[in-house]
Amino acid sequence: MAKESISRTFAVAAGLCVVCALIVAIASVSLKGAQERNKALDKQVNILRAAGLLQPTEKVDASRAAELFENCKTVVVDLESGTIDESADPAEIEKDPNNKIKLDKADDIASIKEIPAKTVVYLFYDETGELKTVVLPIVGSGLWSVLYGFFSLDGDLNSTANIVFYDHGETPGLGGEISNPVWTAKWKGKKAFNQNGEPALRVIKGTADPASSDIDGISGATLTGKGVTNTVTFWLGEKGFGPFLKNLRAQNGSKSEN
Repeated sequence: MAKESISRTFAVAAGLCVVCALIVAIASVSLKGAQERNKALDKQVNILRAAGLLQPTEKVDASRAAELFENCKTVVVDLESGTIDESADPAEIEKDPNNKIKLDKADDIASIKEIPAKTVVYLFYDETGELKTVVLPIVGSGLWSVLYGFFSLDGDLNSTANIVFYDHGETPGLGGEISNPVWTAKWKGKKAFNQNGEPALRVIKGTADPASSDIDGISGATLTGKGVTNTVTFWLGEKGFGPFLKNLRAQNGSKSEN
């Protein structure tokens, strides 16, 4: 009887495991579509925030987000040449595992080791067709984690429009303040390049001069601030979006206000 009882116990347990596994698998498959849609909407919201079309805490549904994207041209940029690849599909580029370039250590100030050979950029225009905002994806290392965000420039391609960090693991209340809208608002209007066309933005210790390209540091988060500086400097530089921005200025007949 004891053996029979044990075998039955194991059989029941095994049956329950199978049933639970099936339930989890079915739930995962059925929810995958909703999860992908939510992920896509979250990305759109962060891009719109970087473009200044949504407030930091403002929420919208997929329909409203699509409306706000009506004047946006999504392009694939070849980082090495700085040219737009009109034939490339943005969705496919982001999924391509071979779409990457290894960085030399001397060039890797953002500590990311590699970058995409081609990446997606978002160009927002006003009702008259004038370039209003350019939203660039950025990634770099902070103190404890990889920082993922969007950096945007106004239509003059020199004034900072916004910076949004949507994913990182920095310490809450310290380095985690890089996601605080109060702090990110300090970037707006700052000149992104110096008179030589080199990236000029930097997070400093203490309070920055409003007329400078410096941004107030976050108390207790010096190394996270350094990571943000290095990230922005890299992506605005020659190994990042520098060649693309140069070409875009020429194409639009606009000059940086250096």
